[in-house]
Amino acid sequence: MLQKTSRLTLVEQVALQMERQIESGKWAVGMRIPAEPELMVELNVSRNTLREAIRALVHAGLLKTKQGDGTYVCSSSVLGVVLQKRIMRSDSLQTLEVRHALEREGAHLAAQRRTDEEARELLLQLERWERAAARGDMDGVVTEDIRLHQGIIAASHNEILIELYNHIADALQDLITSITRYEADTDFLLIHRQLVEAIVDQDADRAVATVHRYISESKAVLEIKGDERL
Repeated sequence: MLQKTSRLTLVEQVALQMERQIESGKWAVGMRIPAEPELMVELNVSRNTLREAIRALVHAGLLKTKQGDGTYVCSSSVLGVVLQKRIMRSDSLQTLEVRHALEREGAHLAAQRRTDEEARELLLQLERWERAAARGDMDGVVTEDIRLHQGIIAASHNEILIELYNHIADALQDLITSITRYEADTDFLLIHRQLVEAIVDQDADRAVATVHRYISESKAVLEIKGDERL
């Protein structure tokens, strides 16, 4: 027999309001949330209630408390936390296959739907990526690589795809770092330029084929490296 649902406790209500601030983007990832006195006034709750709500969101993986500094947003949603944890438990090949699926469809849609402004921004982002590679800044290469792919996914104008990809971007960073450091002297840069040019030219088939090429190269790198996670 189904039981009557219970009302949310005050702590749960406060946690839900704070979660909505995060999911709406008002509290962005990396941002320090307002101090306790400010939140107590804004939410009209006691210090103990507020702290319990914060503890619940820390446990959920949305917030992180730094002793003596404050509390920071570390994920944009509970879904993001779940996906990131799941990816961290997966081997590199499975993670790469998921990346392939998302980026292949993202490139296909981006080539069909990108705006002129998005096309210009992708070219600029590609140049930032190439400059980082030219000066040997591998950390910069990884950062710009992730931003480039997020830009491509954003140009797909598919909100669910964008949300999924952004949630796993952080979890992909270690894998991208490992592969990019190895491929710095290959035609990896050229392949990405060809991908962006295909999207700019609105050639969806060429964009998909290019994604397949760099994912195949990445798989080959994992085989050569004998990745310990495989």
